[in-house]
Amino acid sequence: MAVELKNLTKRSENYSQWYNELVVKSDLAEQSAVRGCMVIKPYGYAIWEKMQRQLDDMFKETGHVNAYFPLLIPKSFLSREAEHVEGFAKECAVVTHYRLKNDPNGGGVVVDPEAKLEEELIIRPTSETIIWNTYKNWINSYRDLPILVNQWANVFRWEMRTRLFLRTAEFLWQEGHTAHATREEAEAEAVKMLNVYGDFAEKYMAVPVIKGVKSANERFAGALNTYTIEAMMQDGKALQSGTSHFLGQNFAKAFNVQFVNKDNQLEYVWATSWGVSTRLMGALIMTHSDDNGLVLPPHLAPIQVVIVPIYKSQEQLHQIDEKVAGIVACLKDLGISVKYDNADNKRPGFKFADYEVKGVPVRLVMGGRDLENNTIEVMRRDTLEKETRTCDGIGQYVKDLLEDIQTNIYQKALAYRNARITTADTYDEFKEKIEEGGFILAHWDGTTETELRIKEETKATIRCIPFDSFVPGDKEPGKCMVTGKPSERRVIFARSY
Repeated sequence: MAVELKNLTKRSENYSQWYNELVVKSDLAEQSAVRGCMVIKPYGYAIWEKMQRQLDDMFKETGHVNAYFPLLIPKSFLSREAEHVEGFAKECAVVTHYRLKNDPNGGGVVVDPEAKLEEELIIRPTSETIIWNTYKNWINSYRDLPILVNQWANVFRWEMRTRLFLRTAEFLWQEGHTAHATREEAEAEAVKMLNVYGDFAEKYMAVPVIKGVKSANERFAGALNTYTIEAMMQDGKALQSGTSHFLGQNFAKAFNVQFVNKDNQLEYVWATSWGVSTRLMGALIMTHSDDNGLVLPPHLAPIQVVIVPIYKSQEQLHQIDEKVAGIVACLKDLGISVKYDNADNKRPGFKFADYEVKGVPVRLVMGGRDLENNTIEVMRRDTLEKETRTCDGIGQYVKDLLEDIQTNIYQKALAYRNARITTADTYDEFKEKIEEGGFILAHWDGTTETELRIKEETKATIRCIPFDSFVPGDKEPGKCMVTGKPSERRVIFARSY
């Protein structure tokens, strides 16, 4: 077992504890001095940067541009869209004063009561209200549409139960906010961006996802429809990994955003919003990692290849340095991120353990015998398999190996997920299967009352009404497993994070 990980809890013993320990031991993040907030450490942030960079490119390929809007939102803005404010009211942090002063009684620093704000400000839980108040100044005619804007930002929601990356009070995300002249265009935009998220999850994160639409009870506050990608973690729980919302004209009406259409008539604008957050880091960790540490997909790994020398003298190290320099140059020319760790601060065994827990996809090791034989040891992180290869052509071999690892971890996650998609026809059968975890396809009568009853009694929620079929007949009508009333089709239930 890796030296650094001898105290890591096994997944089979306590999955939640394994996750919490792994986030810290792999140097991704740690708790901060602020309740519910985390410090994302350099290695963790490097992964987020790669996610951000790739997603940003994908957004721009679909015509979107970046902008930035204020962190603070006037409280009156939230009250303009009733469903929206109700959905976020319990999570809002409120700024009431703008100045501190020294306590004349010696109690340290206190809020200056004379510095009370005329209108309280909300630290943004999401930005629909401030953005639509802004769009009112940008939109007059159909010629001003569409507006395709994305924002990279932080948001704050006063969460009671927090866990690093999965649910924190402050988190990083992107939020797209678009304005359109027609309902059809806005609905198409919402689905298009969901597909962008799905492509990113599968092609870069190597995380298989199910695309679908949320039930009315699970929609984003203020949306007419919420589309989602749902991933399955190794403990059988679901993780909502990205959402896209068709907002209709709700926010346009709340902020009186109208435009003159081609027939010279006033009409309210149609809207979407969509976002993913640092919760994707949690998905990445829980989908692929093992009892030895992180397993990172090569497409998002900050370090794709690490090279470690084993030497008996400084002269031998110098010879290995010269040999490895050519390999490093070759790998970099092929677009591979590589680190040569010849620092004399840890024994090779400790370095192996460190890079293993950090999930570096490929490790190369060169010792004295390798130097003589023109060979190098290659280990792949996903399977921990080792082999000795000639240095001739090693660059292309490693490049191909990285793609093989990317494919392998996706296929492994896909096979696991598909094996844990089952059906239930009766409520008793459902209650038994939900204890085993996984996605359960079952009939539901479409009512919020039944949905809430299932959630209260089993802690399972409707993850989505899937776009695609997953078992024969899942789109055929049937009877609700709880009430026996007619059901249009099966929906996906699971316990979730």
